Amino acid sequence: MIATKYSWNSHRRYNAYSNHCLKKFGEKLQKVPLDAGYTCPNRDGTLGNGGCTFCNNDAFTPYYCDPLKKVSEQMKEGIAFHQKTVRKPKKYIAYFQAYTNTHGNTLDLKRNIDEALAFHDVVGFAVATRPDCMDEEKFDLLASYTPSYDVTIEMGIESCYDETLERINRGHGFEQVKELCQKASDFGISTCGHLIFGLPGESREMMLDEAQIVSGIPLDRLKLHQLQILKHTPMAGEYKEKPEDFLLFSAEGYCDFIADFLELLSPEIIIERLCSEVPPRYHEFPHWNNIKAHQITSMIENRLEERDSWQGKSKKGG
Repeated sequence: MIATKYSWNSHRRYNAYSNHCLKKFGEKLQKVPLDAGYTCPNRDGTLGNGGCTFCNNDAFTPYYCDPLKKVSEQMKEGIAFHQKTVRKPKKYIAYFQAYTNTHGNTLDLKRNIDEALAFHDVVGFAVATRPDCMDEEKFDLLASYTPSYDVTIEMGIESCYDETLERINRGHGFEQVKELCQKASDFGISTCGHLIFGLPGESREMMLDEAQIVSGIPLDRLKLHQLQILKHTPMAGEYKEKPEDFLLFSAEGYCDFIADFLELLSPEIIIERLCSEVPPRYHEFPHWNNIKAHQITSMIENRLEERDSWQGKSKKGG
């Protein structure tokens, strides 16, 4: 059976997060990134050192995110920043973004969450973590907020292939991703996974197959990213040594790829992001002539329109 044509209440041909928020909250939400001062188990020696080979956390951290500041101070500055934008959002999600926010004491995590939720216009929170850094106590804590707040666990899947995860020093396998998604689902907690396209050793076909793979696990949302080679990362050195191991997309090629990927993806999965963007000063090599993420998103939407395509169009059993 072929998936029926998209039926979301907008002109978009994919299950966009903004549409989800409009339906659930009556308006779009704005995430406020936070740095609560955590690290990662494959940085501090718990599992390993050095972190993921692609990661430069500074590249996607807003100026007001400072672990020396209280969570409440970061929230205040983040909300003030977004109030200066054209959209002037009215409701927010506190996003504990930096590193692994469950890699520590559960009481500290609760204190940080409560500090963020003290702002009356915050309707939920997202906690960035890893599949190997959640336990029963932390699931219980996050689940306790679900009756009143929108609660999401965010995790870097990055790849569905264990050989890739090992190569990028991820420190866990895909089986742990599936286990975390199932456990979160059992607790009634939403999950959002990140995928990176262009990691070393992966072909276009392998990356497209990931649409079917993630469609088969209880995953609620996805953020999609093109690989960007960032300064001061082990991957920058790896790319210089073995560029033939990488399939880096052009901007046009990425739009075509994402259109193909979305056709194969379950229409039930909510898309939070179609591409990523970091400031040009962090790029080890020129990237897409500094085309902005919103421009790439528009290009992808135009590509779907041109092809009369939509999320889930080619997914069997949709």
